[in-house]
Amino acid sequence: MQLEVHDITLTFGGLAALSGVSIEVAKGELVSVIGPNGAGKTSLLNCVSGFYHPSQGSIEFEGHNLTHASPHQVTRYGIARAFQNIELFTGLTVLENLLLARHTYLNYSLLEAALVYGKAMKIGLENRRAVEEIIDFLELEPYRKALVGDLPYGVRKRIEVARALALSPKLLLLDEPMAGMTLEEKEDMVRFILDIRAERGTTIILIEHDLGVVMDISDRVYVLDFGQVIAHGEPATVAHNPRVQEAYVGTGVE
Repeated sequence: MQLEVHDITLTFGGLAALSGVSIEVAKGELVSVIGPNGAGKTSLLNCVSGFYHPSQGSIEFEGHNLTHASPHQVTRYGIARAFQNIELFTGLTVLENLLLARHTYLNYSLLEAALVYGKAMKIGLENRRAVEEIIDFLELEPYRKALVGDLPYGVRKRIEVARALALSPKLLLLDEPMAGMTLEEKEDMVRFILDIRAERGTTIILIEHDLGVVMDISDRVYVLDFGQVIAHGEPATVAHNPRVQEAYVGTGVE
């Protein structure tokens, strides 16, 4: 498995946000994590991305122990995240936001940066090429020089995904990328997510409230409720699980 989260527990002042949660994700999979509000979905992504550190359990990605890794270290290992609440610089252009996301690849000296030659020039050109490719891939060309703060919400959500993709991740964490979107915008985002996996070979963990979308595009689904995994498996199997139905509607569904 590419990612293995084993029996993690996360507490805040005695309240367990996650309790004994285990998930596995194979390379190239699209795995969704669903559950009612407050189930612990975002807390799980926070642990994988290094924003929170579990009090128990372990997290491994391609043989690297991420249990107590910092967000910067997690990024270095090849994990990127698009946030539920858009985390962009609204006073900068789309192009500038994506170039800033490539900062982790700026591994040259101060002298090389000042003189803009050799290694610095080569890395700068490579970063620009990577960003331009993502702009084209996510159909952001009409907005590339626009200030992010002036753009519609749906476009900014797409830029948030582009910012994460600019890190060239092996594993992409998507926290409700379609929240607040129109039907047409959702359809576009679904297409982009499927293309990211198919054309770039990126493994994806998706948190999404639209169960129709989840059931249509996921290889496997994990269901959280009150910080615990109550079901996991293929979408059709999970959809007919009585515990899942009860978690969503309060009573079993015939």
